[in-house]
Amino acid sequence: MQTEVMKVQADVSILAEIPEDLYQSLERYLERYPDWSRERVFSAAISLFLLQNGESDRRASRCYLDSLFQHSAA
Repeated sequence: MQTEVMKVQADVSILAEIPEDLYQSLERYLERYPDWSRERVFSAAISLFLLQNGESDRRASRCYLDSLFQHSAA
């Protein structure tokens, strides 16, 4: 009998400084799309950056797809 172990994905808090113009653009976007949060945008952006720059780890792919489709990463 095979037992499947589910991993619980932990969240990590990141403090980052970004240009004010980028912040204002982000705020305008979030006002237009209230189903998106800053955390969801950052997760999608960072994972897409990694995928586009040679990180072929499935975890980055999963985080990207989960952020697009509003699933919590597992």
